[in-house]
Amino acid sequence: MTWFTGLMVFVILWFLVLFMVLPFGVKAPDEVKKGHASGAPANPRILLKFGLTTLVAAALWGIVYLIVAADWITFRTA
Repeated sequence: MTWFTGLMVFVILWFLVLFMVLPFGVKAPDEVKKGHASGAPANPRILLKFGLTTLVAAALWGIVYLIVAADWITFRTA
């Protein structure tokens, strides 16, 4: 696995995990202010979600790296 391939795998994993983590703890506000969407979360805690996403994506990337490095799954023909 080259550094570029590893980076692209991490980016793809990061975005997949982000879209799984985004709905956690989302609550609609009790009172919607004028100009705000009614479905917008009251406190999105986006930095916490980015941090959690990074940790989970790093762990998944490590697993993918071990699988590729051990040649359990290979795309080489010979």
